[in-house]
Amino acid sequence: MEKILVVDDEVKIQKMVRDYLDAVGFQTEGASDGFSALKMAESEKFDLIVLDYMLPGIDGVDIIRTIRKSSSDHSSVPIIMLTARAEESDKLMGLEIGADDYVVKPFSLKELAARIRSVLRRTQGVKSGDGNRAEKLSYKDIEMDVESRVVKKKDENVPLTMVQFELLKTFLASPGRVFTRSDLLEALQEATYESYERTIDVHIKNIRKVLEDVPSNPEYIVTVWGVGYKLA
Repeated sequence: MEKILVVDDEVKIQKMVRDYLDAVGFQTEGASDGFSALKMAESEKFDLIVLDYMLPGIDGVDIIRTIRKSSSDHSSVPIIMLTARAEESDKLMGLEIGADDYVVKPFSLKELAARIRSVLRRTQGVKSGDGNRAEKLSYKDIEMDVESRVVKKKDENVPLTMVQFELLKTFLASPGRVFTRSDLLEALQEATYESYERTIDVHIKNIRKVLEDVPSNPEYIVTVWGVGYKLA
């Protein structure tokens, strides 16, 4: 049973979300402020965090930044951000700092649960029902172990979020292919949700930050102007 941390300072919303997720088969714990949430995220193992944007103490943005910069095993935990900010720029900013997905308030509990399941499927490394076996992929000096979800460059671990891992896996599996943004959204199984092609640009930018020696002059994932992206 997957363990979910639900973080929201509005007690009624937190209870509503937890009750629903418990009812559909998840195990949940809750936090009502940023300090408590960060302490729990660092001391316990969660399969996913549902995180409100605005929190007392430490806001959701700083929590994500702290988790992603951590050297612990918890640094890659999938995070879905809850936000009342519906502007595209706010959503893209959330993704850029390391959120894996976002849900805008007010939201459907059914949709939230579906997004959680989608994220967890990707976290498990093999898409449900696709018949793929676990494998190892490589390109230049990059090595990926799909089963253990470990990426190494020159024998050093590369920290990637769940979405970043899946995107890189897509490129490594088809090194000669040019992918459109729509192709990459489909590979992430996000085509049925409210998604923007610009979110792909944000994820690629973040991959370059951790993978490339000079992110502005990429040697691995390059832009094909007017089309999308491919391996160099």
